[in-house]
Amino acid sequence: MSEHRVIRTYLGGAAVAKRRILKFGSADGAVVQASATADLLIGVSTELDSDSGAPRDVVMFGETDVEYGGAVPRGSFITADANGKAVVCSPAAGAKGQSIGKALFTAADGDIGPAFIFPSQVTTPV
Repeated sequence: MSEHRVIRTYLGGAAVAKRRILKFGSADGAVVQASATADLLIGVSTELDSDSGAPRDVVMFGETDVEYGGAVPRGSFITADANGKAVVCSPAAGAKGQSIGKALFTAADGDIGPAFIFPSQVTTPV
C-alpha cells in the first residue's frame, strides 16, 4: 500500500507539540498550534515536538496521526480545541467552523490515532 501525503516545512512561530493541529503564525512561513474552531487551520504537526523558530514538518493533506482531545466518533469532521488537539467540528446552527479533516477511528481524550487531513470549512444548516 502506498502512502500519499503532502508535507511542507515551516518555522515554528512558538513551541509546537507533536501530532497537534496547526494554524498560520503571525509571520509568513511560520506556524503555531491552533486553539479554536475559528482558526484558519493549515495541517497537523508530525511525530516530533519543536521549539520556537525551529523547522516544523506539517502534514497538509493525507493520512496522519493526531492527538484527540475528547470523544470523537469515526467519520466526524474534526477541528482544534484550545490545545490544538482534535475534537468534533460542530459549529452553532448557521455558523461556519474550520475543519482539518475527518477522524478515521473512534477516539477518546488523549488517544493518538489516524485522521485524513484536508483543511476545509464546515457550515451547520440552520
